[in-house]
Amino acid sequence: MKKQTFGLIVTTRDFFPSHLAVQARREAIEVLTSLGYHIITVGENDTRFGAIVSYQEACICAQLFKSYEKEISGIIVILPNFGEETGVAEAISQAGLNVPVLIQACNDNFDNLNMANRRDAFCGKISVCNNLYYRNIHYTTTSLHTCSLHSEAFKKDVEKFAAICRIVHGLRGARIAAVGTRPNAFNTVRFSERLLQQSGITVCTLSMTDVIEKAKSLKDHDPEVQKKRDEIIRYGTVCSGISEEILLKQAKLCISLENIVTENHCVASAIECWDSVQNHYGCATCLGMSMMGEKGLPSACEMDVTGAITMYALQLASQSASAYMDWNNNVDEDPDRCICLHCSNFPKSFFGKDNLEIGNLDVLATTLGSEKCFGACKQQVAAGPFTFAKLTTDDITGSLKLYTGTGTFENRPIHTKGGLALCHIDNLQMLMQYICKNGFEHHVAMTRGNYADVLAEAFGNYLGSSVYHHNLP
Repeated sequence: MKKQTFGLIVTTRDFFPSHLAVQARREAIEVLTSLGYHIITVGENDTRFGAIVSYQEACICAQLFKSYEKEISGIIVILPNFGEETGVAEAISQAGLNVPVLIQACNDNFDNLNMANRRDAFCGKISVCNNLYYRNIHYTTTSLHTCSLHSEAFKKDVEKFAAICRIVHGLRGARIAAVGTRPNAFNTVRFSERLLQQSGITVCTLSMTDVIEKAKSLKDHDPEVQKKRDEIIRYGTVCSGISEEILLKQAKLCISLENIVTENHCVASAIECWDSVQNHYGCATCLGMSMMGEKGLPSACEMDVTGAITMYALQLASQSASAYMDWNNNVDEDPDRCICLHCSNFPKSFFGKDNLEIGNLDVLATTLGSEKCFGACKQQVAAGPFTFAKLTTDDITGSLKLYTGTGTFENRPIHTKGGLALCHIDNLQMLMQYICKNGFEHHVAMTRGNYADVLAEAFGNYLGSSVYHHNLP
C-alpha cells in the first residue's frame, strides 16, 4: 500500500518560548517521515515559526490543506506548549477535509519549569479538545496525555492513527460487489443498502449468471486461462482425482469472478457461493474468493455484504489478508475456546507456512456430488494472535453497529474438514451472549494481529457506528 499523507499543525502562543515550537516542528517532521509518511505543513517562513498562532495563520494552513485534499488522509496536531486552541480549530474547520485528527501534547520537564522552557501542553490539550468538540470535529487523542515526540508511545500512536485513517478513508466511497442473490436459507445475512449508503458505502449488485456465462465463454487454450491454471497449481496442492478439465473450468471461474469485481471498481465482494453456481457451472467459488483475498480484494461467503465490508476494514487496519468464518463449535467444556471454520475461501497466507489443500466442498458434495464441487481451500489456520470483528445494519434502530475484539489461534489439531481455526478468546461466553442478544449474523471476519482498538475508534468515532469492544481494558 502507498505511503499515507498527513496534514501537520504545530501550534504555539505568543507568550510561550518560541524555540519550543521550532524544535517540536522539526522533531515531528523527522519522526513522521522516518516512519514512512508524507507531511503537508506550512513552511517556517509562511507563518511565525511554521506554527499556527493567529486566525490569519489558520487561514493560510487551511488553504494549504485544501489544495492537498485528495492526498491528506488525516491531520496531526502537535502542542509544544499550551498552544492556540482557536487557531487549531479554525484551520481544521476551514480546511473542511473531514478526516481523522490526532492530538498530541509534549511533556514538560519537572526540573525545568522556568519561564524559558515551561510548556503547559498538559493543560492546553484539554482546551484544544474542548474547541474541537464544540465544533463537532471528531478527534483521537494519544494513549498518554502528554508524551515525547521521539517516544515509542507516540510512534505507536501514529501507526494506530494511520490504520484508523486507512479504514475511514477506505470505507468512505467504497464499492462492494454483491454477486448473485442471497441463498434462501440464509435470512441471517440480510442487510440494508440504504443504511450503508448513508455511511458512504455503495453496494453494486451483479449477476452470477454473467459470471457463469463469461466463464463459459473462455477457451481452454486462452493464455489467461493457462496462466490462471498454473497459478492455481502454485497456490496449493490440488487433491488427487481432479481432472484437467475441472482444473481449467475452475481457472475460468476464478478469472470471471475477479474480472466482474475489478471491472465494477469494487474493493471487496460478497458471493452467492452455493448452490446455484455448482449446479449451473460445476465448480465452487471458494478458490477464486481465496485468491482475490490474497490480492487484497476480500470476498465474503453466502452473499454477506456487511461481512465483506468488515473483511475490508480489517485488511485496511492490518495491511494483510482477512478471512471469513462461522462461529461454529464449542470445544468440550472449555468456556473460552471455540472452533471457527468455513468450506473455505481463506486466503493462502492466513494458513501460515503450511501448504493448503485445494479440493472439493465436503458438505455440499454429499448432496450435489463431488464432480460439481471443486475449489475449496483446506487447512488449519496457523497459531498466533488475531482480531475478530463483524459489522451489521440494524434496521430496527436505523444504524450500523459493530463488535470487535482479540484472541489467539491455537495449533491443537482439529479433526474435521475445511478451513479450520481453534480460537481462544477471554470471556467468550460474554461475547456470545452479546452476539445473540443483539441480532448479529453467525459469521465473523478475522485478521492476524491486534487491531480491535483501531476498529473501535474508526467505526465508533468517525463512521457513526455503535461499537462493542469485547474485553476492553
